[in-house]
Amino acid sequence: MLDPHNPKMNHLLALLPQAEYESLLPHLELVSMQQGGIISNCGEGCRYVYFPVSCIVSMLYTTKEGASAEIATVGNEGMVGIAQVLGGGTTNTLATVNHAGQAYRLKVAILQQEQERSPALQNVLLHYAQALLTQIAQIAVCNRHHSIAQQICNWLLLRLDRLPSNLVRTTHGLIAVMLGVRREGVTSALGQLQTDGLIRCRRGLITILDRNELEMRSCECYEVVKGEFSRLLRGNPVTQQAGDEAGELGRPLVINRFARPVRESTPMRTPVIA
Repeated sequence: MLDPHNPKMNHLLALLPQAEYESLLPHLELVSMQQGGIISNCGEGCRYVYFPVSCIVSMLYTTKEGASAEIATVGNEGMVGIAQVLGGGTTNTLATVNHAGQAYRLKVAILQQEQERSPALQNVLLHYAQALLTQIAQIAVCNRHHSIAQQICNWLLLRLDRLPSNLVRTTHGLIAVMLGVRREGVTSALGQLQTDGLIRCRRGLITILDRNELEMRSCECYEVVKGEFSRLLRGNPVTQQAGDEAGELGRPLVINRFARPVRESTPMRTPVIA
């Protein structure tokens, strides 16, 4: 089970050599992230970068007309604020909390200071940046060439890889916004998945009943993204231990691949971050 008070439940922090980890540890602050909360806006700089533990953050691009689409998903495998690592300072995307939970935040000035001092830290962050760029590119291809049903399967799988159970808190409307498609198409595709016994939908909640079949119905994009993260960010002792316990070796990106359904619970109540 995820322990939000252990910073190493974030994949990037767990990958750091002990010396670099201990240098950052006193500056890491655990914060609660409320669903819908905005971490950074288009064109704005940030004072902090965020290392999710139990929350999921969506990176969105919004057009002048107000239409949006998700270009990347960030959970406990990564970090929000990669523009600060690459030296850009600002970005043209919106970062918003898609699933409530917790994250560790770190002042940008401290990260940049430690990055200049430590080649090992810089190497981990740059590898993550490359993996994130792969995800962005693959999502663009998927949205152009694959069906709504395949996109939804990929979207659900990316969240399952970052959550401690088979419960995804979302709505048809939110998925439509994330994928940049019509809500009617989302409702139709989810209805078919439910009829076929892969998922169960309730208001604001999707329960995954058959993950293996969900993977079978997704396109190659999910495996491409997962494979690139595994290739670039392997060696996480926390995820390796979790994988051993679940009998799922060789999947360093995935911390929580559930073996059986869990009891549905009430949504987490968390304050908005400052």
